[in-house]
Amino acid sequence: MRPWTKTAVLLLSLTLSNLLGSNLPGSASEVAAPNFWDPHHLVAKPDMAEIRTIRFLTEDDYPPFHFMTQDGALTGFDVDLARALCEELRVTCTIQARRWDTLLDALDQKQGDALIASIRIDEENREKLDFTAPYYKSPARFVTRNVPDAPEATPESLRARTVGVEGGSAHEAFLKAYFPDSTRKTYASQKELRDALESGEIDALFGDGVSLGGWIQGMGQNPCCVFRGGSFMDDRFFGEGVGIAVAKDDRDLRDALDYGLATLAAKGVYTEIYLKYFPLGIY
Repeated sequence: MRPWTKTAVLLLSLTLSNLLGSNLPGSASEVAAPNFWDPHHLVAKPDMAEIRTIRFLTEDDYPPFHFMTQDGALTGFDVDLARALCEELRVTCTIQARRWDTLLDALDQKQGDALIASIRIDEENREKLDFTAPYYKSPARFVTRNVPDAPEATPESLRARTVGVEGGSAHEAFLKAYFPDSTRKTYASQKELRDALESGEIDALFGDGVSLGGWIQGMGQNPCCVFRGGSFMDDRFFGEGVGIAVAKDDRDLRDALDYGLATLAAKGVYTEIYLKYFPLGIY
């Protein structure tokens, strides 16, 4: 259910550069947050008369989205977003951590009202849950070594270059479809893939932008490797994104949360939270 796992013309990188700005390491001003809400479409404020309290459920072992600090405090991107929603909607909220495999049952048994736990929006989950609009997507990204002659992330520049990818993944399928002239080299794990890039065994790697961003960020000020080019977010390969999940019959709460998310985006609060947990930028 986690997101690790349309553009018809993705022969070139879906860089999103006009929308999102640069993603290479640099100052915070060079990193822009994504916006999944149309600023020209104002979400109507729902009737909040029946919504006095929202009980959010999440888990505590999935940094940077939701995790426990050393002093036992629950924090993370999802947690901060839930708190901001409570403030914006002016309702009392609780945020409780549960084991991942118990979240759906807890919602079914009405032990909580909403799941904010990086749950992927897909056909299977829609049979059991209703979702807000996506509040993030897990983009695919290219990474190269941080050297002057590193190739750009286009089909032309990667022609005949060796690109590493995890075998059997959606990322491998995407490369086959849109980068057919690259030499694909598959690896059984992310560690093997990243080691291959660092050693120069491959020219670039292609994988999940969220996990790759955490890897690069963990290297500090002089990373061996950097994002190259922009994001790829084809729903057919990488999914529709992640939303806040509510019970199938709880349309009022879903509408309230959709309103809250759109309002936080319009006010810049979403961007502040995003940059706090993703200072490098994953898009």
